[in-house]
Amino acid sequence: MKLYAWDHVPEEQVNPNMRRRAIHGEKMTLARIRLRKGATVQEHRHSHEQMSMVQQGRLRFVVAGEEAMLQAGDMLLIPPDAPHSVEVLEDCLVVDLFSPAREDWQRGDDAYLRR
Repeated sequence: MKLYAWDHVPEEQVNPNMRRRAIHGEKMTLARIRLRKGATVQEHRHSHEQMSMVQQGRLRFVVAGEEAMLQAGDMLLIPPDAPHSVEVLEDCLVVDLFSPAREDWQRGDDAYLRR
């Protein structure tokens, strides 16, 4: 068993508008992401199933051509390999769960987020 506290998980400045804390298990990654209003995540896809849970703020997802407006308390399931993008409408706190684990993040191989 491993016990975590978000305050003790190192925070990474991914780009000027995004900070994240991530916990990587053997088969999943859990991330707590802070996004600034006006930020965007360009369209991308990955082999991971993703569940995004909005804790604070509002954002707009486009997943496989379908738009979804999310606010605090909303959750969105993104299937593996589905193209998706994000527009941040208010400062946000989002918790993302990925399966399998995001080995690309662990390697620092996530250039689409670092731009």
